[in-house]
Amino acid sequence: MNLFDTLTPAPPDAILGLTEAFKADERPEKINLGVGVYQDDQGRTPVMASVKAAEKVLLETESSKSYLSIGGAPDYKTHVQRLLLGEGHPALHAERVRTAHTPGGTGGLRVGAELLKQLRPDATVWLSDPTWANHRGIFTAAGFRVEVYPYYDAAHKGLNEAGMMTALDGVPADDIVLLHVCCHNPTGVDLTEAQWSAVGRLAADRRWTPFLDFAYQGLGVDLETDRRGLLALVDQVPELFVASSFSKNFGLYRERTGALSLMAATASAATAAFSHLEKTIRVLYSNPPAHGGLIVTTVLNDPALREQWEAEVATIRERIQSVRSALVVGLKERGVDRDFSFIESQKGMFSFSGLTDSQVAFLREQKGIYIVKGGRINVAGITSGNLDYLCDALAEALKPAG
Repeated sequence: MNLFDTLTPAPPDAILGLTEAFKADERPEKINLGVGVYQDDQGRTPVMASVKAAEKVLLETESSKSYLSIGGAPDYKTHVQRLLLGEGHPALHAERVRTAHTPGGTGGLRVGAELLKQLRPDATVWLSDPTWANHRGIFTAAGFRVEVYPYYDAAHKGLNEAGMMTALDGVPADDIVLLHVCCHNPTGVDLTEAQWSAVGRLAADRRWTPFLDFAYQGLGVDLETDRRGLLALVDQVPELFVASSFSKNFGLYRERTGALSLMAATASAATAAFSHLEKTIRVLYSNPPAHGGLIVTTVLNDPALREQWEAEVATIRERIQSVRSALVVGLKERGVDRDFSFIESQKGMFSFSGLTDSQVAFLREQKGIYIVKGGRINVAGITSGNLDYLCDALAEALKPAG
């Protein structure tokens, strides 16, 4: 028998498969609210002006295409750490943090999972319920058992604080807890500063390891405020992991530009841990792609380009918030008998809309509106050109039967 004869086609990815279906749809009014990619009001995913300027500098000055080191370029890693923790953080002064340049935030998660499997082979990884669909696949591929802790309160459209805290209080020592630092995907519901402090105390008391997914820095409140959850944990636990990404806040989706940072209790422990991380990277992809990291480094090294970039991030954030408000107003104007004001309080690109799977199916089949099963919508896919059509369709989908 041939190697592939017994195979049947694997099911499509829940999000990327939806995009392929969207592309094949010939209806001109179709709307893609599934894939997690920022779009401007013209429905484009633009290249930032600061990124274009950095690429021009690189075109004129880059003199080699030789490999980067296994962990990436030193300047890039320094900038990642400063964005994560701020200039002059004590953990940086104590040299307790090490960073590797990875192929996107997903690469950072996967490399971290591989290292953790070596260090904690019997651990369980705890994911929020719900979470980004790929989290489960990443950690199970590394060989981990995966469980969930309560996170979203569907009835009140907010955080299930009591359920989450009770569950995290019961996580065994040496297990791993995956936490979203800001702009929780898929709910858009974030923790307050006080709640983050409480999570940090639980992590310290129960001695489980936090693994933070930080994919949307700057898209919630601002670059500094969005890292408060990470800082709360850094202040209370001796060790943690952070997977971060420049896909969203630099628009470097296809450049696969991310990082994995680890913090240890001492500088010597951090050095030893990073050496094992480098061994893990070596057998997975050897060394990272350079271009995206060079763009980030060029922008953040230049005060004028950095100022331009920060303004562009603010524009993205403000557009997302304005779209949230416009959607709530649009539904109210159409007499929808449901309070959608919670959409305005959520952060980042995603919203748990409360739509049922049957309503999601109706919108896709009858209206050409593509939404992930479970009702998560990417509000950045809403534009002034499709808002009215979307609100009309949602009003129809939400109309009581009979």
